[in-house]
Amino acid sequence: MSDSKKKIGIFDSGIGGLTVLHALGELLPNEELLYLGDTARVPYGTKSKETVIRYSMENCRFLISHGVKAVVVACNSASATSIPILRESFDLPILGVIEPGVEEAMRSTVTGKIGVIGTNATIESGRYDTLLREHGAKEVVGKACPLFVPLAEEGWTDNKIAEDVARVYLEEFPGKVDTLILGCTHYPLLEKTIAKVCGDEIKLINSASAVAKKLRDTLGSLKLLSDTKGGKRQYFVTDSPARAEKVGGRFLGEDISPHLELTDLTRFA
Repeated sequence: MSDSKKKIGIFDSGIGGLTVLHALGELLPNEELLYLGDTARVPYGTKSKETVIRYSMENCRFLISHGVKAVVVACNSASATSIPILRESFDLPILGVIEPGVEEAMRSTVTGKIGVIGTNATIESGRYDTLLREHGAKEVVGKACPLFVPLAEEGWTDNKIAEDVARVYLEEFPGKVDTLILGCTHYPLLEKTIAKVCGDEIKLINSASAVAKKLRDTLGSLKLLSDTKGGKRQYFVTDSPARAEKVGGRFLGEDISPHLELTDLTRFA
């Protein structure tokens, strides 16, 4: 098999990274996608840096064992802590969700004033703040929005409850920033509600779409883009496949159960 026909591997601590898989499928329809959700050990945001790195290494070994040509780390916590070590350890393109989101935000902003919303762990890590300032942002406003995750997983993304929560979380952004990064893989599901609350003056940056564009450019430069029609998808989780079926179907708008398997990462430790 030529390298261009190999799969793209995606991993997340849970199932939120399916929004990244969806974005990849939209932009790169010819690519075969293999998704790993480490649902037995979710969330990564409460774990130590050393533990998150160890889990990320195991996830990469699993994906590489299935013959992937690139890995997308569709987890903000793992992206913030593990990317440099993963790139040193494995000889293939490895992309996280933070850097592409930052680059897209810097291309979008006019004022240099950028907001970031994410989980508590992501905001407290300061990784977005650091990278944005390194890229020339004049002001960075971060806000943890933890209730957005359960709202997304319950499918409550476009109703009064979601809008009320969004208004509480996002009230400080209008008039203060011109660009807002959706710094959690669940948040694109709430993009319509977030846009309604923020108004037209704020450009939303979907990190899932940003990483898909970055991967397309990376694979293109390496001549690794597939030209085979109809990319297949495989899904693996480490616990609770029934919940992954339910929420994954909601995220992707299709039944993933025929392509979903339970797996054990023990041998990749």
